[in-house]
Amino acid sequence: MNNISDRFTFIKQVAIDAGKLAVSYYHQRNKLNIEKKKDDGQDLVTVADKNTEQFIREQINQQYAQDAIFGEESGYTQGKSQYTWVVDPIDGTSAFIFGLPSWCISIALLDEQQNSQIAVVYDPVHDELFHAMAGHGAYLNDQPIQVNPVTSLNEGLLGVGISSRMPPERIIPFLDKLLHAKGMFVRNGSAALMLAYVAAGKLIGYYEPHLNSWDCLAGLLLIKEAGGVMNNYQANDNFLLTGNYVLASSPEVYQQLDTFLYSS
Repeated sequence: MNNISDRFTFIKQVAIDAGKLAVSYYHQRNKLNIEKKKDDGQDLVTVADKNTEQFIREQINQQYAQDAIFGEESGYTQGKSQYTWVVDPIDGTSAFIFGLPSWCISIALLDEQQNSQIAVVYDPVHDELFHAMAGHGAYLNDQPIQVNPVTSLNEGLLGVGISSRMPPERIIPFLDKLLHAKGMFVRNGSAALMLAYVAAGKLIGYYEPHLNSWDCLAGLLLIKEAGGVMNNYQANDNFLLTGNYVLASSPEVYQQLDTFLYSS
């Protein structure tokens, strides 16, 4: 447990320091060279993403050189310990580029069984550090957080996400059912941040037809530690590399949301 606790203390500070680096690019975003991934104008990357991930990797390598690292921008680096860090240096790159504040740094730590042990989601624009260690609750800065105790979809906002990897048909039926149930949704461009908002009770849930592991592992642990429920993201074989859908929410509305995925 001390190994986990030490890593937890360590990575919270790394996230904050990485946030300072990312914010420095954010305030000079008009000077950044923007690249498209796979020629997709909705999937962008900048030197800010690459250098922020490189900073996080360097910090981990200095302190825990035996740990594996899986990052969105630089891929997988094999380790010799039982731990794997999963890193998204800037989740919400499009928002970042266009001057919207809805982006964050997301870092999770997996153990040998690929169970999440640590979650850190840092929003440096608002200086909000969402963090959790398995079995010890979830926090926003120094305050414990819990999911929203709603009993109806009409009592809050649901976060949703969709990417150009998915056809519109994968999200439109869900939204149709949500709206007919008198629910309402928001999308801010950062799955990791919206998942953290679910953990903090700001949103009542979140759905996206497909998320990569670096986008959601930290957020899912935050929600679990804050009393929420979710689908078994790890049920998908090789989830770390291939991803899965994500549905997570307050306990009282999960079953209704789940039916939206399967009912005609």
